[in-house]
Amino acid sequence: MGLYENPHSDASVSLAPLLANTPLAPTQRAIGEFVASRPVLIADEESVVSLVLPVEGLTRERLAALASSADGPIDLFISGTRAAALGARGLAAGVIRLAPSLRCEDVLALAGDVNLHVTVAPGGRVAAAAIELAKLSRLLPAALAVRWRTVESATRTSAVPCVTTSEVLAFRTGLASSLRRVSSARVPLPDAGDSSFEVFRDALGQFWTAVVIGDVDRTRPIPVRLHSACLTGDAFGSRRCDCGDQLRMAIAMIAARRGGVLLYLDQEGCGIGLGNKMRAYALQDRGVDTIDANTTLGFDRDERRYDVAARMLRLLGIGDVALLTNNPMKMAGLREAGVTIAERIALVAPVNESNRDYLRAKQQRAGHLIGTARLDNEVLDA
Repeated sequence: MGLYENPHSDASVSLAPLLANTPLAPTQRAIGEFVASRPVLIADEESVVSLVLPVEGLTRERLAALASSADGPIDLFISGTRAAALGARGLAAGVIRLAPSLRCEDVLALAGDVNLHVTVAPGGRVAAAAIELAKLSRLLPAALAVRWRTVESATRTSAVPCVTTSEVLAFRTGLASSLRRVSSARVPLPDAGDSSFEVFRDALGQFWTAVVIGDVDRTRPIPVRLHSACLTGDAFGSRRCDCGDQLRMAIAMIAARRGGVLLYLDQEGCGIGLGNKMRAYALQDRGVDTIDANTTLGFDRDERRYDVAARMLRLLGIGDVALLTNNPMKMAGLREAGVTIAERIALVAPVNESNRDYLRAKQQRAGHLIGTARLDNEVLDA
């Protein structure tokens, strides 16, 4: 038998049940193509179809190939927040018409550099879907696009996946419900003693972990900490943020309260991903604060969502919670997702010279409740 010969050649054997589309499948395929720096076709309900290529991973060769495939000019799709950073406020998404002579590095600058002046036009649903696809792929939220011919020609272009704007823009709504518990094991921790790790996975392939500490008493509000993953702070002790300190403090505080849950969420950099977080850090080193760094790159001030965390709590059988947080937006997001917050427990970490500006921006611009944080016995300015 040949290596690829099917031993079950009976005509009644069909792969159709295995290949049937789910509502999330077209967008999952498109995300895979974006991650591989390959183009996809995006179609809207008005028969507008664009061939879209993520800006991240762009090379001179890819830019030239895109130009040669186009009957018209190349457009750069950017998010509404990036458009606002470029002076065009109030747009859901923006479009920049590129000059034919534009170089690869010029495109990247338009996508995320500061102090640029350029004309931005309003973008439609295809532009919004392209930006959402880039965000779902944890890429820089910018994409190149050329107008394709027709929906019919798009469906005949089998080498390039085609996805609709509705499918992309509805994807996040179904992401929380795709969450499944995949494994669990006992993992003793230095500051908590007995604990277990409950690992969940979603339709994007992201892993989300619930650290169950001690004996959880479900007759009272359960101490819960939502902690967004921070490689630099959690694993390496970075002094640019307070994440590592908050993680260790939360574990100890939950243990002191005789048990609870820490949700370790795959939301690095307030949901923008590690690569983009380093881009934001580079902007901060040029004098941009932590919030404006995110919006300069085209992200919202905070890209985190809390429906996945709420589903994790439901799957764990947790109802009312005593939430360890300083962030009012986190409380509002959880409540909107259906979680009852019976109590807020403050979690104020130490201030140092490297994270002082970061914490001040969180306090003064994002409303974090950290007015008692101190640096060398000086209260952080309220």
